[in-house]
Amino acid sequence: MIGRRTIGIVGARGHTGAELIRLLAGHPHFELAFVSSRELEGQPVSAHVPEYAGDLRYARIEHEALGAQGADAYVLALPNGKATACVEGIGGDGASPVIVDLSADHRFDPHWHYGLPELTRGGYAGQRRIANPGCYASAMQLAIAPMLDDIDGPVQCFGVSGYSGAGTTPSERNDVDKLRDNLMPYALTGHVHEREVSHRMGIDIEFMPHVAPHFRGLTVTANLHLQQALEPDAVVERYRTRYDSEPLVAVERDAPWVSGIAGRHGAAVGGFTLSEDRRRLVVVSTLDNLLKGAATQALQNLNLAFGFPEFEGIPIDPPR
Repeated sequence: MIGRRTIGIVGARGHTGAELIRLLAGHPHFELAFVSSRELEGQPVSAHVPEYAGDLRYARIEHEALGAQGADAYVLALPNGKATACVEGIGGDGASPVIVDLSADHRFDPHWHYGLPELTRGGYAGQRRIANPGCYASAMQLAIAPMLDDIDGPVQCFGVSGYSGAGTTPSERNDVDKLRDNLMPYALTGHVHEREVSHRMGIDIEFMPHVAPHFRGLTVTANLHLQQALEPDAVVERYRTRYDSEPLVAVERDAPWVSGIAGRHGAAVGGFTLSEDRRRLVVVSTLDNLLKGAATQALQNLNLAFGFPEFEGIPIDPPR
């Protein structure tokens, strides 16, 4: 019988932390060792995440004390720039604990495995340090990957996300009053996900993100210029062949909607439209930024790290 593995979540107050707690609560082989949060210190986890039935309470754990918690794996659900101190606090090498970093801090570090399993699982060889991809970056890469060898020039990506992507710290981008009847552009050049996808795919990405009034789910419309003319059926077949064996990626003829992906654990790619000369392709990619864009993907990476089936504990969405 496979023994249970203990998981600690650092920075569990946020939306992603809550989603990960829900997933871990239903996992047959994982259990929570601790959940850290300065703001919620002492409060029962079950009071904030009803799906968790245990007695664990949020705890304030200093970075240098993380290693003493003795968890088999640590998930860092912190803002960018905070992970290094946590990794140093966890310490160890060789047979050290697994660390999954949900921030952007290690996505460009060659010593960390970049964990977008549908595209990178072939390069996973037991690494104990895993960088979870960004939510927008995941959607963009899933839209682009099947056509990567045919792309000619930069790819333009127009993105719109729900305000949960801005986290729980108050800002303009999660202010529901300012977002009402609005679409808020931000970081229109040089966004970290633009750099992330450019780095991972080896092509130039031009990304224009926006925040909308809905809470969760994002959509990316990717504009791809092609080296040669392609027919619509050939394009669709290319995507279906690439993702046919991927239970968390749905390929659809029509453009997927955010309302259809919110609350679901996978991504949807579709809306394949070619220009008259067949050398410009527009693809739409959607996913839930808190799930496949963060918590669900983290669980895929944890499963792989411990040798469990990759989709263990992840509700697989039925075909639509």
